[in-house]
Amino acid sequence: MKFELSRLDYGIILLYFVANMVVGFSAIRRKKSGGMADFLLGGRQLTLPIFVATLVSTWYGGVLGVGEYSYRYGILNWVVLGLPYYVFALLYAWFLAPRIVSSGVLTLPDLLGKFYDRKASGVGAILLLLLVSPAPYLLMLWVLLKPIIGIPMWLSMFLVIVCSVAYLFQGGFRSDVRTDVLDFILMYSGLAVLPVAAYFQWGGFGFLKENLPALHLSWDGGQTWGYIGSWWFLALWTLVEPTFYQRCLAAKDIRVARWGIVCSIPFWFLFDAITMVAGLYARAALPDLSDPILSYPALADKILPSVWKGFFYVGMLATIFSSLNSLAFLSASTLGRDLVWRFMPIRGLSEEGHVKWGLFVSIVAGTLIALWLPSVVDIWYTLATVAVAGLLFPLCMGYSQKWKPRPQDSFWIMLGGSGTSLVWMFLPYKPLGLEPIYPGLMVALFAYGYSLVRSRGLA
Repeated sequence: MKFELSRLDYGIILLYFVANMVVGFSAIRRKKSGGMADFLLGGRQLTLPIFVATLVSTWYGGVLGVGEYSYRYGILNWVVLGLPYYVFALLYAWFLAPRIVSSGVLTLPDLLGKFYDRKASGVGAILLLLLVSPAPYLLMLWVLLKPIIGIPMWLSMFLVIVCSVAYLFQGGFRSDVRTDVLDFILMYSGLAVLPVAAYFQWGGFGFLKENLPALHLSWDGGQTWGYIGSWWFLALWTLVEPTFYQRCLAAKDIRVARWGIVCSIPFWFLFDAITMVAGLYARAALPDLSDPILSYPALADKILPSVWKGFFYVGMLATIFSSLNSLAFLSASTLGRDLVWRFMPIRGLSEEGHVKWGLFVSIVAGTLIALWLPSVVDIWYTLATVAVAGLLFPLCMGYSQKWKPRPQDSFWIMLGGSGTSLVWMFLPYKPLGLEPIYPGLMVALFAYGYSLVRSRGLA
């Protein structure tokens, strides 16, 4: 599929790339000598407006995946990829955010090490690498750019390094936050033009009702309770979401962390509404689309005039780049600092140098995953299923002395939960038709319960 853009459209897209780099590199001049706290967390100085902008933009990079899901299943997209995340974000804001800010650590694996031991920190870091993989966003970037300029995957990766990752080498978290603020503005303004243009082209709900399959306007999309429930369980991802932890650790105080998350929810709801409606229009107007992941670009190509089309693509790129930046940086710090530097350091590299080394490795590894699983939704589902099953209980219960598992058991809880989900995923036949997240959580819950019994001397 090839999309037609004018020179003005290409100029607008090029201007975005330049602006993104200028903003990212501008943070280098403001870098302070605060050690790793400054490089990884920007000196813990996030204010409420900046906290909201960086969290909202970072947590919504999967725009093409959302388009793919909306095209296939309609408003079920909001039921499984919107609503549960608002619920768990509220729980996170009220119960976890204050404790995270008070912990004073630098990273989430540091927190696991503080709760339990060195082994738990290492296993946790490995599982976190699944959650912070830039693979879905590298895939979306390539999918978006390929029909515009026809570039191969390796060139897409090179553009990411030049236009997105390069400034993180020196600016660190400060560069990430600055570009997130720019992307926050552009993602809303750019994406909103698509459903607005579709409304003026074809009309409102009457057009959708007449041209959509009936199941697209039903809350369950024709899916089973087990399938829908598995996505709700996967939304527990929120409680172990590394970008949440990083933003909370970087906040000025507890008030900023708690209310920053609460204030982000209406923005997520608004963006969900924009993207879901655009997906419904794409399915109604283009029912025979061969590749649903391109539903938004295909709809834009059909109805948007020059300039507006370029502006729309900038909104798409901003949405993807905001998450790609943050997850590449988190992946780099998790791999480079929390695993390699802590357990098998590279001779001659400083702590910060290990993070910079991790940036390159993360991009290459993310590209390989994207080639192996060429569906954004499949990547999300696979990686989150394995990671959440192992991390949920040790992380959420680690704050309570009464309910915290024994340090020597935390390793087995994580290994049992994640390992079970991983093995279940590759079974040719799934007993009782259970999705992999369920047996993983059940094994983790059993191991957690056994640990509590042992800690109380009852076994």
